[in-house]
Amino acid sequence: MFLNKNKNMKIITNFKTILLFSFIISALSCEAQIIPLNTGILSIPENAYVKDSNNELMPYIGTYKANFQGKEITLFINKEEKRIVKRIDKQFYRDALVVKYIVKNATGTILQDTQNNNSQGIYLISSNMKSGNTVRLIYSGTNCGVGWGDIFLKKINSTQISWEYRPDDIIIDSSKCPSGTDINIYLPETKDLIFTKQ
Repeated sequence: MFLNKNKNMKIITNFKTILLFSFIISALSCEAQIIPLNTGILSIPENAYVKDSNNELMPYIGTYKANFQGKEITLFINKEEKRIVKRIDKQFYRDALVVKYIVKNATGTILQDTQNNNSQGIYLISSNMKSGNTVRLIYSGTNCGVGWGDIFLKKINSTQISWEYRPDDIIIDSSKCPSGTDINIYLPETKDLIFTKQ
């Protein structure tokens, strides 16, 4: 009887080991489905990876400058691979352009600088490519979400991009946006502004 019990325990232990090993192997062999960069949002499955396989984002990477209404705007455009995107109905990963910026007035005083801002408060991230060498960026807006909207960057040539900013409206909630908060929009609200690569 005692030998039978030991034998059964060994079988159970071996079975558990095999089962655990099987789970580990299956977990390692599962990879996220890789789909093209221009896949429409409704066609992206849960946990997919929207990959820039053709390096479509590469021409936008760099530092660009423009002047608008007495302000100097510097864009720092980088590519982030496998950036997590969380939607109400799904989560997936996307290669994206992440834009940080500095806006200075005519005397060189910095009005807004997001270059060292790692919070998700103010962000400018690509969401998809449009036809004609244009990328659409989602802008969270400045403090309290003021100025949120879309920005379109169109590649003109190897050293220039064209800028179009389409801000949306927002109602400011004083309980979430304290009095005295800087709610100015410093990015240029215009179309066809040319930024030159530095």
